[in-house]
Amino acid sequence: MKRIYKAKFIGIGLLLFFMASCSKDILEEQPRSIYEPGYFQTENGVLGGLTAMYAHLRYIYGQAYYYNSCLTGTDEVTYAQSADGNFKDMDLSGVGQLTAATSRSDVLWGTAFTNINTASGIIENAEVVGTISDALIAEARFFRAFDYFLLVQTFGGVPLDLGAGELKFNTSTARTSIRNTVPEVYTKAIFPDLITAVNDLPMEGRVTGGATKTLARLFLAKAYLTYGWWLENPGNIPTYPEVARTDPDGHDAQWYFQQAYDVAMEGIQNPGPFALQETYYDVHLASNDRNNEILLYADHTEDSELYNGGSLTYGSGGAPDNFAVWMMTWNYTNLKSSLDPAWTSEASSVQREAAQAYGRPWTRMCPTINVIEETFADKVDDSRYDGTFVTTFRANWPKGGSDAEVMYGANSLPIYPGDAVLTFLDEEPAGTIDYSNSQYNSGIGAGVLPGRADFVISPRGISRFTYPGLWKLGTYRTDNGDGLGSPNAGSTRPFNIAKFSELYFIAAEAAVKGASTSGQSARDLINVIRARAGKWRWDNNGDEVKIEDHSAQMVSETPGTITIDYLLAERSREYYGEGYRWFDLVRTQKWQELASSYEIAGPELGNHTAETFTRTIEDYHYLRPIPQGQLEGMEMTESEKEAYQNPGYR
Repeated sequence: MKRIYKAKFIGIGLLLFFMASCSKDILEEQPRSIYEPGYFQTENGVLGGLTAMYAHLRYIYGQAYYYNSCLTGTDEVTYAQSADGNFKDMDLSGVGQLTAATSRSDVLWGTAFTNINTASGIIENAEVVGTISDALIAEARFFRAFDYFLLVQTFGGVPLDLGAGELKFNTSTARTSIRNTVPEVYTKAIFPDLITAVNDLPMEGRVTGGATKTLARLFLAKAYLTYGWWLENPGNIPTYPEVARTDPDGHDAQWYFQQAYDVAMEGIQNPGPFALQETYYDVHLASNDRNNEILLYADHTEDSELYNGGSLTYGSGGAPDNFAVWMMTWNYTNLKSSLDPAWTSEASSVQREAAQAYGRPWTRMCPTINVIEETFADKVDDSRYDGTFVTTFRANWPKGGSDAEVMYGANSLPIYPGDAVLTFLDEEPAGTIDYSNSQYNSGIGAGVLPGRADFVISPRGISRFTYPGLWKLGTYRTDNGDGLGSPNAGSTRPFNIAKFSELYFIAAEAAVKGASTSGQSARDLINVIRARAGKWRWDNNGDEVKIEDHSAQMVSETPGTITIDYLLAERSREYYGEGYRWFDLVRTQKWQELASSYEIAGPELGNHTAETFTRTIEDYHYLRPIPQGQLEGMEMTESEKEAYQNPGYR
């Protein structure tokens, strides 16, 4: 995809254009071209700014190129067959180069700073208005901290002064900038804002999906945990701007790990309306979206293009559409069956559909073989593999208008609507898969096993061309009728950002890092998550009811001593493909250790021979480059711009 560069400056910019109503339980958005500074000195201005903060999430989450920057190059994801430079650059495996001009973390930079300035405008002017509650101001404080937390993890130290003073509302474009240090960003911005948000936000959001005390506790605990790791710096990873790894408030890493544990436990013990869903499947079932495990999401809807933030019939491939899941959807529509047993008349048996297992294929990102074989080694007791991936692609030709009653698949056996056309096997079969396709043409170079009507691919045969899809983020519409619906449109599902379940992981990680526990050890906490993972109510890829409880088995297999490596593996099983992974590996400084090599078969049709690829992950990669557009837009000397950029990208 062609990159279009736009210079973005730290300053007021064009703010998002929405207004809110507190009298309803949903955010009500109205078009507005720009906020004038004085507009924030009105009640409508403050409410409009708050609604803009929720809307700005769409420009980060669900934006596929930012999504790519959070996953590609980690142990979860590599580039797929149709990947362009946007994806290959992030893989660090020698097929591209990550630079200030190619890094897609630029998506975050411009969006976050614009929203931070909006938040500062609300915080400063709310007192002037006089009718704005502390709870409403706390929403602005939460989002300012939220964006700064993303920025400091991604780029290192970033500016607190956007042109009008530290954490001040800026009303004119600033073309000079000074980066604060990491400790300054945490102690001056993130922690104070989140502590205020915890104190002043309600237990239940003022609107559906609104900020709450539990949400603020999650991010405060995670910020404490992340900063504790930063202070400890076990891998001796450099920071920028260069600064001693000491805390201005005099606390050490252990103090912050303890705070992370304590705050996370407060969230668990005082959840308000939030809780874990009964099964992992229910967390991601599209018809159950916005369930009470989700603390924050970037919302979309199929009821209105205005409120959706994009077309309901065709996806633009750009923000604010939610199009991330396209990237990990391979071109399953190449699958072929036959209208006769002799395979003389091929037909498309699995067609593009606006359904959770299908959607629009782009083939830009894919899981590695290691993910399928190692991360999700347990596919029997643990429901999370089944609740994450699409491994069975089923016939849906009647929805495309075909009146064929039967088609023929592998071994010339009949298949009917709803039957499996292709299956990614859970494990290597006892027999040998025939990938030669000398007798049958699957259209994707899949294999045949005796007696099976479905084509098959084993875990060792997963390639950049064909791989399990990502069910958990899949497309979903209720307006398809009897047809295929609008599969080319951006997803109208919310993109989940924060979950109640992560409080357990944060507390467990803090405990592993030495926090004193109050009755719940790291093993106790992680077993809550693992016990839930052992509960089945539906076999997603078997397409049938499955009422089984393997919780006891899951708990019994949990190691007696929990390590960071084990927690990272559990986090990948729980949050695979949701955009957490790069941050997890950077926080724990495990990126090189866990992601420096991976296995995958090649991008060619019918290639099922696994190869090992290596990545060159340098210490400087733990920070992303300051975007080229930002550097070009600043009125500074070349030497000043060079000094502004993170080392390794100059």
